[in-house]
Amino acid sequence: MSLVGKKAPCFNAPAVLNGNEIVENFSLNQFVGDKYVVFFFYPKDFTFVCPTEIIAFQNKIEEFEKRGVAVVGCSTDSEFSHWAWLNTEKNNGGIKGVKFPMVADISKTISMNYDVLAGQYDYNDDGEAVFNGAPVAYRGLFLIDKEGIVRHSLVNDMPLGRSVDEALRMVDALRHFEEYGEVCPANWKEGDEAMRASSEGVASYLSKH
Repeated sequence: MSLVGKKAPCFNAPAVLNGNEIVENFSLNQFVGDKYVVFFFYPKDFTFVCPTEIIAFQNKIEEFEKRGVAVVGCSTDSEFSHWAWLNTEKNNGGIKGVKFPMVADISKTISMNYDVLAGQYDYNDDGEAVFNGAPVAYRGLFLIDKEGIVRHSLVNDMPLGRSVDEALRMVDALRHFEEYGEVCPANWKEGDEAMRASSEGVASYLSKH
């Protein structure tokens, strides 16, 4: 079920801030009315593709911040696992130096509410609760506007790493639309010509391209 156009599911969960501070009740609600949010899920701490994505987001964090965007990561690991990984050097498989919030979704309810959990709870023939599939999140990404509405989402299977530059492009497209009322055509990037959402606007754009 797509969340695009809907309110981003609320949650209060433990998180690690600034790479070293554990808080018990982190929420995306703090950004409503103030910042856009890029909220992304990854499968697991201390793995392989995941640190490349997380460090790539950190490497571009100034680009997000100057656009008024809060970047927030989340996995089904505990806040203590996050803390340990955040305090492990990169040459030992860690992500030390990452400063944006890392949410702990041990209950898996956040992943379920965002529909990125790679499995589901069920009952076997004896009535016992079992989990079918992988109890971790797919590589989901959600761009949430300042009103708390999801405007873009992307979900990759676990082997497929995301493009941080594409996330930035989506932020730029949303901000351009909000500021100018123009829609952004295929492969649009900041500085390119956009177009009016009308038959005349489309015709004018296509005639130039």
